[in-house]
Amino acid sequence: MRSLPLSSRPYESEIPDASARLHPMSGNAESLVPLLAGWHAFEILVVGDFMLDQAQHGSADRLSPDAPVPVLLSRGASDLRQTPGGSSHVALCAAALGGRVRCFGVTGADSEAKALRSLLQESGCDSTGLIEDASRPTTVKRSIVGLAQHRHPQKMFRVDVESNEPIEASIEARLLKAIELAAKTCDVICLEDYAKGVCTESLCQRVIAIGCALKKPVLVDPAAISDYAKYKGATCITPNRTEAALAAGRRLVHDFDHAEMRLLAKSLREQLKLEAVVLTLDRHGSYLDRTGVEPLHVPTVARRVYDVTGAGDMVLAALAAALANQFPWPEAVALANVAAGLEVEVFGAQAIPFSQVRRQVLMQAGHMAGKIRDRESLRIELEARRAAGQRIVLTNGCFDVMHAGHVLSLRESRALGDVLVVALNSDHSVQKLKGANRPVFPLEQRMEVMAALECVDLVTSFDESTAHEIIRQVAPAVYAKGGDYKRAEEVAECALLKEMGIELRLLGHVPGVSTTAAIHKMRSHETGIVGG
Repeated sequence: MRSLPLSSRPYESEIPDASARLHPMSGNAESLVPLLAGWHAFEILVVGDFMLDQAQHGSADRLSPDAPVPVLLSRGASDLRQTPGGSSHVALCAAALGGRVRCFGVTGADSEAKALRSLLQESGCDSTGLIEDASRPTTVKRSIVGLAQHRHPQKMFRVDVESNEPIEASIEARLLKAIELAAKTCDVICLEDYAKGVCTESLCQRVIAIGCALKKPVLVDPAAISDYAKYKGATCITPNRTEAALAAGRRLVHDFDHAEMRLLAKSLREQLKLEAVVLTLDRHGSYLDRTGVEPLHVPTVARRVYDVTGAGDMVLAALAAALANQFPWPEAVALANVAAGLEVEVFGAQAIPFSQVRRQVLMQAGHMAGKIRDRESLRIELEARRAAGQRIVLTNGCFDVMHAGHVLSLRESRALGDVLVVALNSDHSVQKLKGANRPVFPLEQRMEVMAALECVDLVTSFDESTAHEIIRQVAPAVYAKGGDYKRAEEVAECALLKEMGIELRLLGHVPGVSTTAAIHKMRSHETGIVGG
């Protein structure tokens, strides 16, 4: 997994002209909104070092009697977690963003290779471009994870099984032939180099030549090496600033300095004859340098960082996906920042789905503030919630004059899942159901009151007489219905719920508490006639 550094070690060096100026930042969340609305499917080739990450879990409550080391007590295969790593994670990230991904690399002829292929295929990636080489093992990063005294899991040790010898010429020739054929239909080619022997200079140069001939962008996430010559002529490279300084032979002085980044990026771009350089700067975002254009600092939103593992992979995948969707460079880098920001907020390397990235962009642009949603923003919100594995509950009603019965029903509904969506009848719909003198409070006020309740997550409205259409749009796991219903068949939407496989839950009824009774009592007080 490619990670972003938390900081760069300061070194003494020549300081560039601090008066260097940048273009105003154009790659912001607002500029991404219309571009994301037109997001479409794309095809990406991922070429590089495909790996398998293994984590053997167990308890570590004692030391070995024959050495001062902890003993891991494991149940074997049931405690083994396997996930795609290295270039495999780039492929998974691109697939999660809606891409058709084809993988090209080398594995051993072993059980780990079979597991890796299976995991890639389960995630929707085409692994037929992975060539078996019995002379080398599949690259495996095997971590030993112990749980001591019922506390949080802690990585105790890691074993790397790999060969970093260059692949044989015959294997390289087979790989290049397959890549050349597949490149004819792809949108972008990604080279992900971990210096495990697949991305030889000859392979990299040939892949770059294939991309240039077909006018397909070739994006490179380089290895942490001191010479980037093998990437010469690519469209773009995406090193972090520490890697970039190593390759450029420069020594960084500041944690982040515009002029220093400008000189570093320009040096790499000109030396390697690239169209663009994207330096990833962890909490400072990214720095974009292009031929013939003033450099641009694309900042990111400050986040709570749990784990930087896989963030660099997410940057490459999101950048490729954005360019495949014809995003301008500033917006492509801004989208990559958003995706990487979501990546560092989760534990381990996890592919971030497009729905979550889009939701985050809309939130940063101020389009998802509060709980009230129109139909389109509700759809986007719920896609992201489902992708996160959350259980959605829907209930609906007029909720004209809120009372204790409503609150109890809403709390009961919220307990049925992770997200409670409340759909309110529009004013026109309430009139049709309740009469010309209703509602007492207009829709806008009713929605504001509903949104103020802690147990309610999202609020929307509908104009139809029944909830059929809103049920189809929300597609909840559970539909909760309040009132005095005794049987499911009494609910007008019962047949639709069965058809869609949605669970129907009838909520408890509070006797003697109703909106109609409350309105009647209030109006009786207004006229001075109080009923018994």
